[in-house]
Amino acid sequence: MLLQIALRKKASALTALVTAAAIALLPIPAAQAQQKGPPVLRDTETEQLLREYTRPILRAAGLEKQNIQMVILNDASFNAFVADGRRIFVNYGAILQSETPNQIIGVLAHETGHLAGGHLSKLREQLATAQTQMIIAMLLGAGAIAAGSVRSSSAGNNGLANAGAAAIAGPQEMIRRSLLSYQRQQEENADRAGVKFLTAIQQSPKGMYETFKRFTSESLFAARGADPYLMSHPMPAERVAALQEFASTSPYWDKKDDPALQLRHDMARAKISAFMERPETVYRRYPLSNDTLPARYARAISTYLHGDLRSALTQIDALIQVQPNNPYFYEVRGQALLESGKPADAIPALRKAVQLSNSAPLIEMLLGQALVGTDNKAYTDDAVRILRAAVAREPEAPLGYTQLAMAYGRKGDYAEADLASAQAAYLRGDNKTARELATRAKTRFAVGTPGWVKADDIVAAKPPRN
Repeated sequence: MLLQIALRKKASALTALVTAAAIALLPIPAAQAQQKGPPVLRDTETEQLLREYTRPILRAAGLEKQNIQMVILNDASFNAFVADGRRIFVNYGAILQSETPNQIIGVLAHETGHLAGGHLSKLREQLATAQTQMIIAMLLGAGAIAAGSVRSSSAGNNGLANAGAAAIAGPQEMIRRSLLSYQRQQEENADRAGVKFLTAIQQSPKGMYETFKRFTSESLFAARGADPYLMSHPMPAERVAALQEFASTSPYWDKKDDPALQLRHDMARAKISAFMERPETVYRRYPLSNDTLPARYARAISTYLHGDLRSALTQIDALIQVQPNNPYFYEVRGQALLESGKPADAIPALRKAVQLSNSAPLIEMLLGQALVGTDNKAYTDDAVRILRAAVAREPEAPLGYTQLAMAYGRKGDYAEADLASAQAAYLRGDNKTARELATRAKTRFAVGTPGWVKADDIVAAKPPRN
C-alpha cells in the first residue's frame, strides 16, 4: 500500500542501442498520478471521523505535531497509502468496505507505520543507489556492445555484443529483486509498527488482521505460481500468518468497538454509499425494511440526489427529530435545498449546521454559497465575512474562493474578486487562468498592499502540490 515500484524500459538514442531500466515511484493507484492530482472527495463528517481514528495513533507514533492530513480519494477500491510525509490517502472504498471502525483503524495504523519508519525517504535512498548501479551497469554493457559491434563487423563475431547485453540485463534484474525485497521488508515492518501503535492506544489489532486476511482470500488465485522475489509486498498467506502470530498476543485482541463509534462509522458509510453509488445499489444495501438510522440516512440522501426533494426533506426532518443536535443532518437538508435551486430556503438549515459543527469551514462554504445564490445584496457582507473565515481555515478548497469572488463582485470590489478568482483557479490547477486573473488584480491594488502581494505571489508561483 505504500508505493509501487514500476520498472519500465526506455530506448536510448545511442547508436549502440543501449537499453536501461528506469525506476518510477507511482502513488497507488497509478492511474491517478496526474499533474492536477488525484480526484479528492471532501466531506466534513467523514473527514472528522478519520481524524478521530488517526489522532491517537499518530500520538502513539510520536507524529502528533507533524500535522498529518487525511485525504479521501474518489476511488471505489479498498486502498490506503502514503505518498509523502504529510498525508495519508484513503479511498472511499476502504471506508465503505470496512464493516467496523477497527478495520479501517488497523489500516490507518499500518500506514502510520510507514510514516513513523521513514519508509518513503529510505526508499528514495534505495532507488537513488539502484539508479547509480544501473547507470554503471548500462555504461559497462554499452562498452561491451560497442566493442562487439566493431569486431563483428570485421570478423563476423557477435559474442562481445551478446556479453554486453547480458552485462546490462543481469545487474538490472538483481537490483530489481533487491528493491522489491526491501519494499517487502518495509511492509512487514509497517505491520509490526501498526500493531504496536494499536496496543499502545488499547485498540484491537484484529481489524488489521481481518482486512489483510480478506485480501489474502481475494488474491490467492492471482498469487498462485508467482515468484515471491518479484513481488513488492510479502506473499499474502505468509504475511497474514506472520501478522496473526504477533497480533493475537495483544491484550486487546478481543476488544470491541464502542457502540457509539460504530454508529458514527455506519453513518459515514451510509453517506458515502448514497453519494457514490447508484440508487438501486443504495436500496439493496439499505432496503425499506431496514429502519436503522444509517439506512434512513442513506435513503434520504439518495432520494434528494435523484430528484424527489419533497420526500427527501420529509425523511431528513425525521432524522433531525431523532438527533436534533446532529450538524450533518442540517447540512444535508441545506445542501438538498441549495442544489434544488432554493438557496434562500437552505440558509436556516446551513446556519444551524455551522453552529452545531463549531463553524466547520466546508459547511461555512455551503452557507456562503447559499447567501450568494439568493441574489439578495443584504446578504453580501455576511457572505464575505463567513467565506473569508472559511478559506482562512481551509485554504485549499476552491469552492470558498469561487463564492468569495462572486460576493466581492456583487459589492463592486473587483480587485478582491479577481484575486479570489485567481486563487480558485490556482487551486484547481488552472495556472494560466490564475496568472491572468492575478495579473489583472495587481493593476487594481495599490502596489505593496496585501492584496497586491498575494496576486504577485500567484503570478510567480509554481503549481500547487497535490
